[in-house]
Amino acid sequence: MAEAQLAVRSVSKSFRGLRAVSDVSFEVQAGHIAALIGPNGAGKTTCFNVIAGVFASDSGEIRFEGRRIDGMRPDQICLAGIGRTFQLVKPFAGLSVLDNVIVGALRHNKRVSDARRKALTVLERLGLEEKRDQPAAALTLPDRKRLEVARALATEPRLLLLDEAMAGLRPTETDQMVAVFRRLIEEQGITILLIEHVMRAVMALSDEIHVLHHGELIASGSPDEVVRNPAVLDCYLGEEAV
Repeated sequence: MAEAQLAVRSVSKSFRGLRAVSDVSFEVQAGHIAALIGPNGAGKTTCFNVIAGVFASDSGEIRFEGRRIDGMRPDQICLAGIGRTFQLVKPFAGLSVLDNVIVGALRHNKRVSDARRKALTVLERLGLEEKRDQPAAALTLPDRKRLEVARALATEPRLLLLDEAMAGLRPTETDQMVAVFRRLIEEQGITILLIEHVMRAVMALSDEIHVLHHGELIASGSPDEVVRNPAVLDCYLGEEAV
């Protein structure tokens, strides 16, 4: 098997003595969609923040495309090819939809005219081009979720970290987002690592699933394997998942 695009190896992170992530290891192959699931407080977002450079890990290492990235700043990790969304969607409310995405596009496009062209392409891909001149504050929740993804995509990532991008959406809206992410894989070859509680989306999208509980990795495998794992059923999914 080829070297994983993302390799998290024995990573731990504590806050004031509380172990949020404990000796976690997993890999994500290029072009795959992997999910990180588990109960609230399991350490999923902390793991994302360590990968994205928001927090430095206490131990372990993280490699992206063979290069060690733990210890790098968030802007350096973004420049290296990792983009992310946030669980709490907070666009620049006073800016237009287009200007929000231009901010992300300026990461790799130093001329505003080039960043604008990139932003327009991203908005079209996500079905937001007709709302480009609207203030971000006027968007519905589904459109704000799309805008959050658009801002991340504008940074031209090869790996996209999605933190509950479908939380709060109706089933039909979830299915629309699933279709968007599948197109990103097919058209651009982007790799996706997502945190998600919406199992409808997790099962539809994921090539593999990694399960955290109390900061520890308790299971990894295909969706079919994970939903039948007794430890995962006990701590998170429940018997109704089978």
